[in-house]
Amino acid sequence: MNKKVIYFAGGCFWGVEHFFKGVDGVLEAVPGYANGNTENPSYKEVYTDTTGHAETVKVTYNPDRVGLGMLLKLFFTVTDPLTLNRQGHDEGTRYRSGVFYADDEDRPVIEQAFRETESRLGVPIVTELEPLRCFYPAEEYHRDYLDKNPDGYCHLSLKTFIYLRLYQDIRLFLGDEADVTAKMADISALISKKMKFFWTGFYRVVGSELVLGPFQGDAACLRIGYGKGVCGTAWKQARTIVVPDVEEFPGHIACSSLSRSEIVVPVYSGADIVAVLDIDSDEYSTFDQTDAVWLELIAQLVCVH
Repeated sequence: MNKKVIYFAGGCFWGVEHFFKGVDGVLEAVPGYANGNTENPSYKEVYTDTTGHAETVKVTYNPDRVGLGMLLKLFFTVTDPLTLNRQGHDEGTRYRSGVFYADDEDRPVIEQAFRETESRLGVPIVTELEPLRCFYPAEEYHRDYLDKNPDGYCHLSLKTFIYLRLYQDIRLFLGDEADVTAKMADISALISKKMKFFWTGFYRVVGSELVLGPFQGDAACLRIGYGKGVCGTAWKQARTIVVPDVEEFPGHIACSSLSRSEIVVPVYSGADIVAVLDIDSDEYSTFDQTDAVWLELIAQLVCVH
């Protein structure tokens, strides 16, 4: 079996370890301390922020099952690359974000992921990119911490772990299917079953309109104009739109009086938007940045051949 290793610093290592343990193709995730100035530090020493170490997870993976590019894409879903020395409520240099590599051949792949992330965000990121200088496994009680303590602290939301499983299930289910409509149908069904949103579906770009595509839920608007409503606005502005209260959105199109909040994600084929993924909830403020990041990843699967 092929094995490779990459090191991710993403705030408190309890959650980062638990997350990567759930990634298909990851063989082992070990919490520890990396790229500091002292040998064999203890947790108490690292906690003082005087050792230079970052809480880091050593990820051993099978490259035949999951590539480094995918691991990096997932890493950026669970970290804030714009915040220096802090992730979630955890603050200090020990909680800085970083990617540390042991194989020089990995650097171009990592650099590409950094460029793509900066392009998506539109600003430089502060996540470190460095060769691994040292790594010391954390004390035994830190290993599998969230398995041992299910109610223990984690800076990652429960929704993050649900979306990871959903995303991987969708990738596996779609396989090498090339038909876009078929993929939209199953993506809608899988999201709806797992997340139980009020309405989940796609609108396809047809000329100057969005035309209803595969969906799960109540009957919906058949056509939406360019720049109209939340869907048409997301298409026009070429960005994901999160709406906590649909009645507060200018020009909202009420396909159902039961809809309270909404998220719309553009679907790209190359540089062109070919559809939008539209999800409605019958509760207010259902969607946040976690939903946006993961649904954007899922939307990318529509036009992958």
